[in-house]
Amino acid sequence: MSKLSQNDLSTLEESATTAAAYLDACDNGAKFVRLDPDYYQACGHLLQTIFAVTDASRTFPSLVRQSASAREMADSVEIGRRIDVSVLAYYPQLAALLKRISD
Repeated sequence: MSKLSQNDLSTLEESATTAAAYLDACDNGAKFVRLDPDYYQACGHLLQTIFAVTDASRTFPSLVRQSASAREMADSVEIGRRIDVSVLAYYPQLAALLKRISD
């Protein structure tokens, strides 16, 4: 995996901030935001993808602190990483079974 430049990280932060703001606004029932289910899902997927390639808590600390959606997604991605490591390291038979099922 290649290193991200500061410019890349700034661009990712802008995108993550925009996605998190929309998710937060919809989750909080903001009247000025029209809920578009496809856009909501796309924002969630974008946030998940960005946080999967970065360490969100270290790379975007203010976003994670200020946005409930960003915080929840960062936690979710971190839990997913821990589960992946645990399954591979401690439960190799389960990992093989899960791989077979998903293929």
